[in-house]
Amino acid sequence: MPRPRHARRPRTRLLLTSVLTLTAGLLTGTQVATAAEPRATAVAADTYTWKNARIDGGGFVPGIVFNRSEKNLAYARTDIGGAYRWNQDTASWTPLLDSVGWDDWGHTGVASLATDAVDPDKVYAAVGTYTNDWDPGNGAILRSADRGATWKKTDLPFKLGGNMPGRGMGERLAIDPHDDKVLYLGAPSGKGLWRSTDAGVTWSQVTSFPNVGNYRQDPSDTSGYASDNQGVVWVTFDESSATGADRTRTLYAGVADKDDSVYRSTDAGATWERVAGQPTGHLPHKSVLDAENGYLYIAYSDKGGPYDGGKGQVWRYATKTGAWKDISPVAEADTYYGFSGLTIDRQHPGTVMVSGYSSWWPDTLIFRSTDSGGTWTKAWDYTSYPNRANRYTMDVSSVPWLTWGANPSPPEQTPKLGWMTEALEIDPFDSDRMMYGTGATVYGTEDLGKWDAGGTFTIKPMVKGLEETAVNDLASPPSGAPLLSALGDIGGFRHTDLTKVPSMMYTSPNFTSSTSLDFAESKPDVVVRAGNVDSGAHVALSQDNGANWYTAGTDPSGVTGGGTVAVSADGGRLVWSPDGAGVQTGTGSSWAAASGVPAGAVIESDRADASTFYAFRSGTFYASSDGGKTFTAKASSGLPTDGPVRFKAVPGAKGDIWLAGGSASGAYGLWHSTDGGATFTKLSNVQQADTIGFGKAAPGATYRTLYASAKIGGVRGIFRSTDTGATWTRVNDDAHQWGWTGAAITGDPRVYGRVYVSTNGRGVVYGDTADVPGDGGGSPGTPTAACTVTYKVTNEWSGGFQADVTLTNTGSAAWNGWSLDWTFADGQKVSQLWNASYTQAGTAVTAKNASWNGTVVAGSSVAFGFTGSRPGAANGKPTAFRLDGQNCSVA
Repeated sequence: MPRPRHARRPRTRLLLTSVLTLTAGLLTGTQVATAAEPRATAVAADTYTWKNARIDGGGFVPGIVFNRSEKNLAYARTDIGGAYRWNQDTASWTPLLDSVGWDDWGHTGVASLATDAVDPDKVYAAVGTYTNDWDPGNGAILRSADRGATWKKTDLPFKLGGNMPGRGMGERLAIDPHDDKVLYLGAPSGKGLWRSTDAGVTWSQVTSFPNVGNYRQDPSDTSGYASDNQGVVWVTFDESSATGADRTRTLYAGVADKDDSVYRSTDAGATWERVAGQPTGHLPHKSVLDAENGYLYIAYSDKGGPYDGGKGQVWRYATKTGAWKDISPVAEADTYYGFSGLTIDRQHPGTVMVSGYSSWWPDTLIFRSTDSGGTWTKAWDYTSYPNRANRYTMDVSSVPWLTWGANPSPPEQTPKLGWMTEALEIDPFDSDRMMYGTGATVYGTEDLGKWDAGGTFTIKPMVKGLEETAVNDLASPPSGAPLLSALGDIGGFRHTDLTKVPSMMYTSPNFTSSTSLDFAESKPDVVVRAGNVDSGAHVALSQDNGANWYTAGTDPSGVTGGGTVAVSADGGRLVWSPDGAGVQTGTGSSWAAASGVPAGAVIESDRADASTFYAFRSGTFYASSDGGKTFTAKASSGLPTDGPVRFKAVPGAKGDIWLAGGSASGAYGLWHSTDGGATFTKLSNVQQADTIGFGKAAPGATYRTLYASAKIGGVRGIFRSTDTGATWTRVNDDAHQWGWTGAAITGDPRVYGRVYVSTNGRGVVYGDTADVPGDGGGSPGTPTAACTVTYKVTNEWSGGFQADVTLTNTGSAAWNGWSLDWTFADGQKVSQLWNASYTQAGTAVTAKNASWNGTVVAGSSVAFGFTGSRPGAANGKPTAFRLDGQNCSVA
């Protein structure tokens, strides 16, 4: 497999085109206070259940943090896709930052995480995506007292960079293990070290800290991305220097400075000094302190990471004597990578592990020592080059696309052990369990002890529920697969089942990022996609609904990127607007330049007339009636002249076009044309709109249902209209916002109410409605399962209640495992559930079988119960239940 460059690129993507539409209120000064809670919205809303179209992973996981006092409590942070909490019962991750809204989209990038050992219910996240002007907002500290179910926010007077160079170093955020009201934050951009003494509510700069850092990846970068000072990168407490609730006296801080990188305070952070005798010439990526043996371990690299690094070292500092010792697994002269991922076994503190995070070829390196760094063994080593022996086996059957469909030559293997492996943690309660993050997934093992015993341990993806792809385009054809996606970094997928991980991403060719895709409306087996690639053609064509692909001709001269692409309604002609060259037309084997249309125009096809294509650029709409050979500018006016614009033609209706986009500084909203773009009418009830898509018409309606990521009635959200835009209903809620959703949206032409929403780091989310006009509830267009549910409230008290649920198999075959979904109507929340496992997101609950009650034979029942809380007096029963995505009867 070629070196996976898809994980190396900063994820700016389409977000950069939208920043003009975003606003943020920023605080200034040296101390900050709690921000006001968001106001309630007053827009008509539907009840929706939201899930991910499963991909499992897909992006860089730079941090994994285990709680030191509670078993099985762990968190993961991503660079653009929010934070997650581990669910031991389901072996999956629960997303925690889906409530981040449009205006605060940057807060989906998590620069650091900290979990409280004194009170495990408390968790903190330092959020912000970019420190340059790509992100218009400042960073913030989010704090939760319920393990990330809800958050309160303190805005900071500076930016944080969850997707900046150096994001794998850390953790920048740390909680005093004795006095958990005290937290520290290492800031980038020369902002120094910050402290809170009231459990994260307010923050002040530690003015006595002497070094704000000086390392910049590329000081000449005028964008500010690679030229930012990476700053103070970690804080580590020596818990042996305090007892009880007294503040920890001794703590260390790492700084992105190759000469002066490690500092210590012995008076609870009042004063600081450079630690004498420390090594120089490298950056301190990670530190971990073994208080039992009195050692501070530090992993060093000559670069900030996460995808660079040429030399590295590992050092051990004796906290009692002040002695430094180079314990590098190999001599620096033999490294071509830096060290980062660093952990100790808390059950056996003399056991240390570290990763060579930037060993791209042939594979990442992981080292292990059981004598405090005296000697080391490797996860793999050469026998006789290019052959290698592994201490592990890899089982990626749960996420098979991790092989990338590759067949590399030795010493490379597929799947790879990893790359960008800066998160590496041994479970503090279980020496056999280790998790580590890569540029594409979270891997883990539960038999790590076999490493030392000379056996072979098994590595598997531990990433279920963690969805971290940036979505550039979506399509839902009327037949074949229900969902096709164009994704950043890993190309995209054909989902034949939304609940299962696809076997492989698009291949032959593999695009590092797909930028656009389309299907032929009357022949949906014909699919075209465009994308970015290091070498080769930038367009691919499929004749079997995206299952297999071939290159669509040779690129015209000058092409630098995928751009947008469209296919005619009958599948016979393509029109392509690539980056770096003008608009092209062809049949899949060659290309010819189109005339009358500017380079860089956005392209779409008419969904009824095979000879008609449309284009838009800088306020002007264009149309072609000869298959894209020539375009003519239309006389329509008042359309956006700046900002991103996306438009689509309605299936089955020639010339019926909807256009969304613009910017806050000019025209911005949603427009409709029924005459092929000759005239457009702006919808007065839509203040802003960024995407538009179509789904199955509502029961009793003839026109397609409209979906948009928009601002309507002063509220940002995902909206649906069943009456050609006359009225709109918000279908998401404040718990399901996913930051920026401005790249793509589409309804499902086969299932009324189903909508697919793009995110910039949380993958493809899709929603199904529980409210269908005329049928009294249930999930429209979803098959009915052979099941009946009885829901009974058995006890109520002020603010709480208890309920029993009985699920009956009314079919003729046994169930081998079950999953039951429902949505509360009155804001209820499950507090404790027995005889099943559960997850809850907002008002949506999913209960799944325990290990012993998954088999339910025909005619029998399974029951579980729970206690819950309710915000008011109302405690309405759920009106609809789904078994494995299909409707159940309600008794």
